[in-house]
Amino acid sequence: MNKFEVLKQYFGHDDFRNGQSDIIDNILAGKDVLAIMPTGAGKSVCYQVPAMLLDGITIVISPLISLMKDQVESLVQSGIRAAYINSSLNASQYREVIRRAENGEYKLIYVAPERLVTDSFLAFSENSNISMVTVDESHCVSQWGQDFRPSYLKIPEFIGKFSKRPIVTAFTATATEHVKEDISSLLGLRSPFTITTGFDRQNLYFEVRRPAERLNELMKIVDENRGKSTIVYCATRKNVETVCDALCEKGYSATRYHAGLSDDERRRNQDAFLYDKCGIMVATNAFGMGIDKSNVSLIIHYNMPKNIESYYQEAGRAGRDGEPASCILLYSGQDVALARFLIENSNDGNEELTEKEKAELRARDYERLKQMTFYATTTDCLRASILKYFGEKPPSFCGHCSNCCTSFETVDITTEAQKIISCVYRVCNHNGRYLGKAAITDILRGSKAEKIRQNGYDTLSTYGIMADVPTHRIRLILDNLVEKGYLNVHGGDYPIVVPTDLAAAAIRSGQKFEMKLPKEVHRITAKEKPAEFPVNTELLAKLKSKRMDIAEKAHIPAYLVFTDATLRDMCRRMPSTIEEFLGVSGVGRKKCESYGENFLAVIKEFSDGAKKGGSPSEVKGGWTVDETERLRDEVEKGLSLTQISARHGRPANEVRKRLHETGILR
Repeated sequence: MNKFEVLKQYFGHDDFRNGQSDIIDNILAGKDVLAIMPTGAGKSVCYQVPAMLLDGITIVISPLISLMKDQVESLVQSGIRAAYINSSLNASQYREVIRRAENGEYKLIYVAPERLVTDSFLAFSENSNISMVTVDESHCVSQWGQDFRPSYLKIPEFIGKFSKRPIVTAFTATATEHVKEDISSLLGLRSPFTITTGFDRQNLYFEVRRPAERLNELMKIVDENRGKSTIVYCATRKNVETVCDALCEKGYSATRYHAGLSDDERRRNQDAFLYDKCGIMVATNAFGMGIDKSNVSLIIHYNMPKNIESYYQEAGRAGRDGEPASCILLYSGQDVALARFLIENSNDGNEELTEKEKAELRARDYERLKQMTFYATTTDCLRASILKYFGEKPPSFCGHCSNCCTSFETVDITTEAQKIISCVYRVCNHNGRYLGKAAITDILRGSKAEKIRQNGYDTLSTYGIMADVPTHRIRLILDNLVEKGYLNVHGGDYPIVVPTDLAAAAIRSGQKFEMKLPKEVHRITAKEKPAEFPVNTELLAKLKSKRMDIAEKAHIPAYLVFTDATLRDMCRRMPSTIEEFLGVSGVGRKKCESYGENFLAVIKEFSDGAKKGGSPSEVKGGWTVDETERLRDEVEKGLSLTQISARHGRPANEVRKRLHETGILR
């Protein structure tokens, strides 16, 4: 077999995506590889395809149990022999995996980094034909990465134990130049083929909102996107609990995930989301790395993350099937203070770091937070802001983010900017101290707060000179002055606003200040993006229903049967034979053998009904009698609205409407 035959037989695709073919060719030529590919770009195929062509076993080092389980289930569904080794296995199960591996029953074995240097696994590895070691989420090896894991430092020791060194490959979704150098050096890669395929995910719509009431705005977004698989990221456990409770009280099927829950509850909640039993996951950043749920179509950040790397990795969990998806950030100035607090306390308990290293990491994290804040407050293209951060040179207008879809006007803010900068100077001249954004705003607006009077700030010439300007506008201009480099923000727990040399020069020269302010917003979400190839929604719903039936019987997530993108391709191609079914994107030979007849029967039944001018069982709204009866049975069984919606492949509001129309629910 060659790489194209493997791709088609096991993964059901005719061609490779950008960068995949070059990576595979270099691996098959015996070269080490370092690949930086965005979430959803197909990293796993880059090592799974060569693993099938190399003589021995490929060991995949992965940081999370959920990632291994998901990847292995997906491979087995595709007909590839694979297994995982981690703490979820008991001693008997572990011995059985090793026994089968020694007998050559697996081509890929996923391993937690903590297991690598145990005596039993080392003994197995040294006596087996290990052709490749792949390090997934390889940024975890670097202290300068956003998710450093000390256990990853054991990997070089493990590789060094081999008498014949295997090919070593490393993959990650996000990495700065410093992190890339760390990955190559710490893993001991030898003259690696290095590739960055580009960070742009064109199917993702990016938006930043600055709501007055964040929870109300969240409810509005969720209501507009009923029936969509959604992840809501929060910065703290407390916010996770608050948001999840609020969603459940409103009748949404939501669950939660954070480090304060027991292992058992985290597992149950994660499975409920993966198996589409629950439509909304509310979580801290403890959730998601390696979660390969292809049908997530909405990511909401309830709080701003600490850096762009984390934000883009989390946002990238939407639209993994290539379908349109939305990534919405709800921003508040309070997020910056919260992020600074989290940074200040992030490495206190890490005894492996010196005080100097902790200080260096904090300084790096503060700089990354500043870049994240620029993203949240900029009026420029959001996509361009992200891509520039990762070193790419994108066009300044993408046409598919909230800023590009907002009508802006350029406003002269010279007088207001001069007042703000003058206030910053006068505060320092008053008592030799600088203050934060909130205090500067209070002075400008003439606040009567006790702390203002106690410190004599009410005697300054700039006190109250912007009393008629809303706080929101002052903060917008303040953020713009920081973004443009006229002001800087310094400090840890209590950040202060400091003028730069650029500000002094601008004031002396009487420079004109301008900024773009929104006139009106037309929210173009992912659902408004026109489909390139329209599909029949009734047939798609029937295919989704069949997929859910199969998945429930097999006790696997529905997307492991076929992704939404594959079902849509079935609707477009309308295959009538097994040979034609194999031509559907995402249908490999094993899945065709397992599920082909089931889906072909659904397509034939639909096609026959269409030829007759509509099925005799069709009723108003595109629902059939059979479907309506199934609704009644599902309600009687106690299934939730989200579960019923997933089984029928229809939005929850459409299902609810049908339930009331038929009197099933009153």
